Amino acid sequence: MLLTTGQAAEELDCAITTFRRLIRAGLLPGLSRRGVRVMVPLEVVEALRERSAAPLHRLETQEVAVLRADVAKQSQPGGPWTGFSASLSTDVLRQALHGWWRCDAASIAAGGVLPVTLSGYVVAVLTGLDRWEKDERGRHGFPDAVLAGYVADLAAPTKHLTAPLETHRKLADLLLGTRLASRSGGAIAYVATGDRSAN
Repeated sequence: MLLTTGQAAEELDCAITTFRRLIRAGLLPGLSRRGVRVMVPLEVVEALRERSAAPLHRLETQEVAVLRADVAKQSQPGGPWTGFSASLSTDVLRQALHGWWRCDAASIAAGGVLPVTLSGYVVAVLTGLDRWEKDERGRHGFPDAVLAGYVADLAAPTKHLTAPLETHRKLADLLLGTRLASRSGGAIAYVATGDRSAN
């Protein structure tokens, strides 16, 4: 059975624009087109609906920062990417996610891990956040950030664990594909790891 994007969004209790980000990021398998409509298999929507909340209580910190990404785009043809897309290579994806943000850099570093969410699902995980730089706009970047892992198919989910350190790969495996709701006026949100209502 196939659903329209509107029906899929209704099943997931989210806005159509929120659901369409997952499509544009290349995270959903089995899509088909009927004219201008994108059709989504019911089993894909069910898999997203049944996805468990991120087990933040298993992290060894009281708070974790969350990078709320948008779909990857370039400001100009041939320029650098920003945001998330499952079609980007590992190196390009790391560059697209590593900064610059208005944030509390020390809090991000203290958390030791930065889950990257798209439409409320963890699609990538960054580690190696101990060192940061600040630019003239007051934004922070993390030049040593490591892409510990990312999701290529959110329905399965299909995880690519890319960190050189096993501890970082385990962190990525723990979080990738889970649901992680957060609220923020900017790219970075902060979530208490013991606050189950925030998950």
